[in-house]
Amino acid sequence: MARSFMQNLMRDLEAPIETRGFGTGWFAGFFGLLFASAALCFVVATRWPGLFSTPELVAIESVFAFRIALHLLLIAGYALALLSLLLRPRKAIGFAALCVALAASLLASFDTSDARAGVFFGVDFFAVNLMATGLMFAPLERLFPHKREQRLFRSEWREDLFYFLVSSMMVQLLTFLALAPSQAVNASTGALAEFRAAIGSQPFALQLVEAMFLTDLAQYWFHRAFHRIPFLWGFHAVHHSAPSMDWLAGARMHFIEIALLRGVTSLPLLTLGFTPEVMQTYIGLVYVYSSLVHANLKGDFNLLGQFLVTPRFHHWHHGLEEEAVDVNFAIHFPWLDRLFGTYHFPPSRWPKAYGVTERVPEGYGAQFMYPFRRRG
Repeated sequence: MARSFMQNLMRDLEAPIETRGFGTGWFAGFFGLLFASAALCFVVATRWPGLFSTPELVAIESVFAFRIALHLLLIAGYALALLSLLLRPRKAIGFAALCVALAASLLASFDTSDARAGVFFGVDFFAVNLMATGLMFAPLERLFPHKREQRLFRSEWREDLFYFLVSSMMVQLLTFLALAPSQAVNASTGALAEFRAAIGSQPFALQLVEAMFLTDLAQYWFHRAFHRIPFLWGFHAVHHSAPSMDWLAGARMHFIEIALLRGVTSLPLLTLGFTPEVMQTYIGLVYVYSSLVHANLKGDFNLLGQFLVTPRFHHWHHGLEEEAVDVNFAIHFPWLDRLFGTYHFPPSRWPKAYGVTERVPEGYGAQFMYPFRRRG
């Protein structure tokens, strides 16, 4: 019965666009499910902060205003779920939203231990990340799409959402792995204290530009190595296997590649003396920028794309055509590709298709094992 309901829910979410316009109850059900799911994540995080809450968000979640916002989120989930059930002939989305909101309400009434454990899973970080980027880019992709026929719930959206979930909930483990190289460097370079102090004394804007340049330079060669070394390509092929490009496609990255990439990125950020404010700003910028360059957004930006990475510039990196192979490795500054001979930005042209020529299996588990089983 549960399996049948999930199948109905997936069919309703992926319904043809002509059956989910305003007044059909589809948008009410979708946003009701989104708000109720976010509320459930926050309730779980506040009920068991030692296991499911990110330490940086605990202080926010204890503020009274957060509790008010959580109640408003639940009320919105309930109201939109009921509206969807009233308007829509298919009741799957509305019923799912109502059940999730009810589960969040019941769980919020339970009294649980507030002790903090040593290991946690960032359920609250997932909810914040999804709400922020999803509510930012999903409407933009509807208003200014490059491919108008591409839907929000396009092919393989469930796999990419699961990648988004894993990378958000495993934030503690990923942070630990990413910080290890930087901590090793700092432990053996105490003589650079004056140099680090000089870097940290610079104006904020100058530090941010320097951090973006140094991390982009490191990521350029890291990225290029994952294209050129066959074994490493097995990990990166998972990211390139997405057949469609949108804000969620950037989340499809092998767990090992994420850990290695963040380790490389953290080296200049954490070893050269940049202030915490600069590092936090850069991290927030990267989260948004990654979604932006993968997004299904129109705009040729022929001039801007020569100086800053735009969606069309990065889409060529994911292109399936022969001319798109091993080009555009930069994350922020395309002139790095110009400098190292990998720049490809034909005026006003987009790739015709995305993906890889080899067969990457579907599903998170099979894709996790793919680099170790891959041949050729």
